[in-house]
Amino acid sequence: MKRFKKFYIEITNVCNLACSFCPQTKRQPEFMKVENFSNILDQIKPYTDYIYFHVKGEPFVHPEIDKFLDLSYEKGFKVNITTNGTLINKVEDKIIMKPALRQINFSLHSFDGNEGSRNKDKYINNILSFAKKAIDNTNIIIALRLWNIDKDNEISFGKKKNYELLEAIEKEFKLNYKIEEKVIVGGGIKISDRVYLNQDYEFQWPDLKEAEDDGKGFCYGLRNQVAVLVDGTVVPCCLDGEGVINLGNINTTPFSQILESNRANNILNGFSRREAVEELCRKCGYRKRFGV
Repeated sequence: MKRFKKFYIEITNVCNLACSFCPQTKRQPEFMKVENFSNILDQIKPYTDYIYFHVKGEPFVHPEIDKFLDLSYEKGFKVNITTNGTLINKVEDKIIMKPALRQINFSLHSFDGNEGSRNKDKYINNILSFAKKAIDNTNIIIALRLWNIDKDNEISFGKKKNYELLEAIEKEFKLNYKIEEKVIVGGGIKISDRVYLNQDYEFQWPDLKEAEDDGKGFCYGLRNQVAVLVDGTVVPCCLDGEGVINLGNINTTPFSQILESNRANNILNGFSRREAVEELCRKCGYRKRFGV
């Protein structure tokens, strides 16, 4: 039976920010119901041990995030959450001691992806304070992400734009080196026990409006990852934020049956030939990271 390393579940497509690098979804705002989430977990249990609260939306705006974590633990899953981090103080008591919670990825580049007068010091200090509590009292892994380096201006975006954030991290963890001297683009460094920092180029979501390439390349969609959107739509990977490649709805069609659909098999077989058969995949630059 196929096993997925990453199973993305979008528990909400609602976000409290409007980041420049993340196109706003055109889908109806929605919060997944606990009963639907429970049904999804029952269906996917044979296929994975790790679920990721991520696609579009901010998981911490879901008012029942604690119930989702409890249910995940009851059913034997480990949970990874990707968040912009702005609500960490509001949800800390709900999540920090949950045994299902394996890792939290903080997208620190979210701060500069928004217009406004939010306090950067308060933003990073809240996240770092939570990180210290997590490593002192739990086994949670903390990943700090700065995915905002411009390929045409790497020095400016990689150092100047992130200077305050990097300086705060260095101070909080009493580092005896400058992070910018250690970290490499596309890689990460260990800041402390179970705390890591990663810097990478700014991410671009695939879009049907983008130019189409020759379709050559490989992707791990449906091979080691798959995603379920908030309304139950199953898509091949976490980059299909609008449900363009709709493989079926897990609320009405068994997941096992969706995996065996002609469209799913065509995608898998196509990438086995190093060929993107879906239009959206031919307009996704991410797959080129895996070579031809």
